[in-house]
Amino acid sequence: MFRSLRFPDRMTITAIAAALSLVPLSVAAQAPASDKPLRTILPVGPGSGVDTIMRTVSPALTRSLGQPVVIENMPGAGGITGTQAIVNARADGQTIGIVSNNHVINPAVYSKMPFDSLADITPIMIVGSTPMVLVVNPSKLPVKDVKELIAALKAKPGVYNYASSGNGTILHLADEMFVDQAGVTSNHIPYKGVGPMISDLIGGQVDWGVTSLPSVQGHLKAGTLRAIGVGSAKRVAAAPDIPTMVEQGLPNYLVEGWFAVIGPAKLPPDQVKRIHAGFLAAMAAPEVKEAMAKQGNDINPSTPEAAAAYFRSEQDKYATLVKKAGVKLD
Repeated sequence: MFRSLRFPDRMTITAIAAALSLVPLSVAAQAPASDKPLRTILPVGPGSGVDTIMRTVSPALTRSLGQPVVIENMPGAGGITGTQAIVNARADGQTIGIVSNNHVINPAVYSKMPFDSLADITPIMIVGSTPMVLVVNPSKLPVKDVKELIAALKAKPGVYNYASSGNGTILHLADEMFVDQAGVTSNHIPYKGVGPMISDLIGGQVDWGVTSLPSVQGHLKAGTLRAIGVGSAKRVAAAPDIPTMVEQGLPNYLVEGWFAVIGPAKLPPDQVKRIHAGFLAAMAAPEVKEAMAKQGNDINPSTPEAAAAYFRSEQDKYATLVKKAGVKLD
């Protein structure tokens, strides 16, 4: 099943990050300043967890790399649209992408892919993970915990709808995990991205769904959405009042999102080193560390080599899970 993420070389990377935090960010990246912006493609829409994270990190990344950072949201087809733009970009170190679980899920979901998710990219870093939370519209589903949610769905099988950011995405699989483990029936409504999904959850067009914690923190505080449980093994420090799904009787409900930095295939080693160092320094900046903690993100940067190995293992894992869920798209 979905597991909590643990990346290799944690102590080594932590030590490096600590050392980098003691020197100016532009020195840490070891790159000359450039007027040309770093094009950073996000294969997700505004308002998603990855989008929230990158817009928080980009000022520090601008300083660490010594060049402007421009973020481009390119959602569509579970991330394929944006990732194809990354794959097709020149391998000169001026275009990178930030991808999530969907990157390695898509090959198992889609019958045909316009690129190879492993061969057509250069892995740079697995940055860390972000917690997932099951939320409901409290006006449509006035439930407060997993037990009440399961009872409501069983009382009216097939009446309530759940939302996802698209067919076959990590959020869709997280929804399906709950439906399967809870033994309930609910209708899937896929959206083209997290933003539209959350808007309709708030508006009451859909009743419940799983999403990243950073993407809904404001709505939970405002009371427009209600958290039922998080998919991590332990409660999240940034939201300690939200119980885990495990402690509410679903011992196998463990799911979280991860996010990674990639470039086009055959990115020169010096550019991989430059970008990796830039992200490492940016993530070590005090204001970024504080913001990541408030969002509940677990930042644990990997080496490029560890990222490549992780992509391969995750692609194999999700192929099995997608087959079990019976999700297949043309």
